[in-house]
Amino acid sequence: MESSLSIWEHTLIVFLRPLLAITFVLSLITLGWLLAWKLVLVHVPLVQEVFGLKKKPPRSKPQIGRLSKIYSTIHAPISPST
Repeated sequence: MESSLSIWEHTLIVFLRPLLAITFVLSLITLGWLLAWKLVLVHVPLVQEVFGLKKKPPRSKPQIGRLSKIYSTIHAPISPST
C-alpha cells in the first residue's frame, strides 16, 4: 500500500515540526538561563561588576607624594596663630 501525503501533511512535516523543535529547545535554554540567573549568578561578585548590579562607593585617592602634600597645604584654611 502506498500512502501519499497531502499538501498540509507535507507542510507540517517539512516546516512546522522543525520550527516547533527549535522553539522548544530555545525555550528550555532561556528557562535554564533565567533559573541560573535568579538562583546563582546574581550573587557572584564578578557578574555583579560586569552588569553593574552593585554600585561601588567612590573612594578618594590617598595623598602620596610631595606635590599632593604641597597642594593640600595651599588649599587648607589658614589658622590664625596667637
